[in-house]
Amino acid sequence: MRDRSAPRALIVLLTTACAVIALFGLREVASIAGPVVLALVLVIAVSPVRGWLDRRGSPTWVQVAVPFLIVVMVLLGMVAVLTVSVTQLAAILPTYATQFQELLAEAQRFAISHGISNEQLNKAIQSYDPARVLGIVQTLLSSLLSVLSSLFLMAVLLLAMSLDAPATAKILAASRTHRPALATALTTFASRTRRYLVVSTVFGLICSALDVGALALLGVPLPLLWGVLALITTYIPNIGFVLGLLPPALLALLDSGPRQMILVIVAYSVINVVFQSFILPKYLGDAVGLSTTMTLLSLIVWTFVLGPLGALLAIPLSLLTRALLIDSDPSAGWAATLISGGSASPPAPSPDPSDTAGTR
Repeated sequence: MRDRSAPRALIVLLTTACAVIALFGLREVASIAGPVVLALVLVIAVSPVRGWLDRRGSPTWVQVAVPFLIVVMVLLGMVAVLTVSVTQLAAILPTYATQFQELLAEAQRFAISHGISNEQLNKAIQSYDPARVLGIVQTLLSSLLSVLSSLFLMAVLLLAMSLDAPATAKILAASRTHRPALATALTTFASRTRRYLVVSTVFGLICSALDVGALALLGVPLPLLWGVLALITTYIPNIGFVLGLLPPALLALLDSGPRQMILVIVAYSVINVVFQSFILPKYLGDAVGLSTTMTLLSLIVWTFVLGPLGALLAIPLSLLTRALLIDSDPSAGWAATLISGGSASPPAPSPDPSDTAGTR
């Protein structure tokens, strides 16, 4: 019998084309899709609280109100700290214009003494605006604030998802009979996402506290702001540490010179490398289920699609995509092996109501 199946190359091209269309479609509605995914991830993070209240026989309104208030209070606290700190930063940055010009002059003299022509340096210096360079930090922090600017929309979504959590848990529990692979994939997604968030948050808080202490000892201005920034960048894979380091290092350079900047870099490197390279992987284990290459690609793709919020949610978004497209299909074990670089079989957690409640 003649094989009527489509050529594999055609299938790959059509799949790639559909993925590109879907990603560009998401990019067009990023202002809506981003808060929706963030609300979903936050509800997953606090779903064990709802499960604990449910097991203790608490009323439904308590199971909805307590997790909702926990998330809202955390978000409001971060917005308050960032807003006050960014306001202080905007006030002190213009005072460093003179120091910036002095650093440029010193760098110019150093370069000339090592054989670089003065004409080349003048062209390079003229291509940069000092105010624009000093505004890099403000731009970065403004992007972080824009992530939290749609707080009202996220609050409404959080409330809606919290209200639906009990019913969603029952629906997913019932779906195990008819679609066991999909139910297991969604439960695994919730479990992995929650473990990733909890472990990253705990170690992020420890690293941030140590960073704040080191910056305070070194006399770097606004150490609390840089501590919050270090905590936020904990959720950005691969390059988060560098993004959290650049602003305080630059401010240390302007405030006290190259020696202070080097001390900040050394302190951040020691603290973050020890935790993120040696301790954090031990506790995360296989929770993420993504290879290093796939993690980096996830960061690039989701940042392109959703902007700064995509960078923060790169891992949860990739886990959700894996659950819906790969783990829910028993025949796609080869793809799971490819993206995880290890075992194709995802861990099958027990059907805990708190897990299923997190998957909206």
